[in-house]
Amino acid sequence: MSISLNAEARDDLGKGASRRLRRLSGGTPAIVFGGAKNKKPQSITLIHKDLWKASETDGFYSSVITLNIGGKEEPVIVKDLQRHPAKQEIQHVDFLRVTKSNLIHILVPIKFINEVSAPSIKIGGGTVSHAQSEVEITCLAANLPEFVTVDMQDVPIGGIVHLSDIELPKGVTIHALRLGDDHNQAIATITGTKGS
Repeated sequence: MSISLNAEARDDLGKGASRRLRRLSGGTPAIVFGGAKNKKPQSITLIHKDLWKASETDGFYSSVITLNIGGKEEPVIVKDLQRHPAKQEIQHVDFLRVTKSNLIHILVPIKFINEVSAPSIKIGGGTVSHAQSEVEITCLAANLPEFVTVDMQDVPIGGIVHLSDIELPKGVTIHALRLGDDHNQAIATITGTKGS
């Protein structure tokens, strides 16, 4: 899935400038940082309606987004997004530049598959409980999946699914599992009465 957004460089900085930008031009202030060591952070403006529409699509937070800043393309991921507490308004976005050689750490959704057809649920009357709906992964931008999957087909009643049970694409690792076996958290369980 490819998402691209047009942006303009912004020189008028500060809270007052950001408020004026949102009120007068329908723009959203943002910053782009990271990437090559000598690259400075860049303040930009995005068109709010385009940003809002993109933010509502699946994969927005777990995709490499192409920012077109004054005709120059910059691949980025969303690091932080601030929404207005009452209005449908994105107030600020932090984007992290990605390069072909730098590993990125990003949260991606966990997709649980075959829950409806799993015998422990369909026949055994078990109930699925999800402890986590997303997981932090580490990979190169080229290997970034939109989501990762967990197959619930053969999980029995009383069964616990852990981070290590997530099916990972090539070149993708789960950040927590790199910290040791005691970080292999439960992400789902099937509960019910055995023999029912």
